[in-house]
Amino acid sequence: MASHPSSGPRRLAESAQRGAGGAYVGVDYLRYLSPAWHGRLMPALWAALALAAAARAPFYRHWSAELRAALPFLGSIAFMLGAFLCEAVSVRFVSAVMGLQWHRSAAPLPDTGQWLLLALNEKLPQSVADLLRAHVITLHHYLMLFIMLGFSVLFGCIKAPGLGIATRYMFTMAIGRLVRTITFVATILPSARPWCAAARYQIPGHPHPWAQKYYVPYASDSDAIRRVIRDDVAYDSVQSYPGEYRPDWGRMSFLVDILRPTPGEGPSWYHLLKKASGGCNDLMYSGHMLVAVLTAMAWTEAYGGWISVAIWLLVLHSVQREIRERHHYTVDCVVAIYVGILLWRMTRFIWSARDTSRARRLAKLDEVQNRLIHAVKDSDIDEVRGLLKEVELAGQEKQGVSQRAILAFAAATIIFTLTCVVLALTLTSDG
Repeated sequence: MASHPSSGPRRLAESAQRGAGGAYVGVDYLRYLSPAWHGRLMPALWAALALAAAARAPFYRHWSAELRAALPFLGSIAFMLGAFLCEAVSVRFVSAVMGLQWHRSAAPLPDTGQWLLLALNEKLPQSVADLLRAHVITLHHYLMLFIMLGFSVLFGCIKAPGLGIATRYMFTMAIGRLVRTITFVATILPSARPWCAAARYQIPGHPHPWAQKYYVPYASDSDAIRRVIRDDVAYDSVQSYPGEYRPDWGRMSFLVDILRPTPGEGPSWYHLLKKASGGCNDLMYSGHMLVAVLTAMAWTEAYGGWISVAIWLLVLHSVQREIRERHHYTVDCVVAIYVGILLWRMTRFIWSARDTSRARRLAKLDEVQNRLIHAVKDSDIDEVRGLLKEVELAGQEKQGVSQRAILAFAAATIIFTLTCVVLALTLTSDG
């Protein structure tokens, strides 16, 4: 059977796409091996990728589908930003609610994953241990791998629209972040890095008034814990603590009780959220691993094969490094993996790699089958051609808008997306 005429170029484009992802990770790792070469090669790689996308954009045939996907795409961006804002507020709350003294005194939880990695260091060859410790791939690499996957739609490597898979990625990310926020706010866990809060924040040393009343009196006394379980009432008196600092934030003053500001942390609530970063408690589950798993799931669905295996191996490398460097406990990474997989599968309705145009053509063929048989029997060539044209058109997208509007939308999309890429990679360049 003869292959489709476009299958050769498409396979070539897919191979180039996969190679570009590996090249980006490899070239960026040169920052540790040879900073001079990294400074030369990384701008060249960026320029090559941007020029390839810009050169291909005028020949892309699915801009009308991208236009229809624009509103859901913008909605997913708004939803994701809202989820990030909610998460940032919650990160600051769990970091500040127990006070700085608790952070200094709370012992990290016993983690068998950390023990296993320390034991492996004693058994493995030094070169293997060094490879496991190496910062081969970080957060911004996973974001760049997904961005490359999204742009590969220009070369026909994945199913259009590219904004469709981007919408699914950001919508799934937002859901994952909200679920994560609910999880780590529900139970406050001590950090695997006890010095973190003192180095990063200027939070009050004493606990929040809520913790003063409902936690501190029953934190360590067994008799007090038994009594509060039996009576189900916070019966003990509250110790004397310093008062809370209460700046005037206008309409946002309701956040004072949640964020617990101090005089030296800036004039507004926004300054506190900018410093929230990754928090200084253990945040169940790992947000970095959620990004990594969603990227791996997107590549697996779009391509499969050896490139997906390679990305999943990189995810496992990131998992052990998160545990090894004590950014997270092992349970945080394990939960992030299965939550990411489940959430990605649940959002298949937004975008799927399955090509629906073939199904539409087959449905249309079933509809005109009897007419087509009669036309063949009657040797009506014009009728046969007309019916086959209807079948072909059934698998194509409807334009619905002018060519000028589509071109303007294409230019705006490329500019907007590249701007988002630069911002995302700049803000996550520190991992």
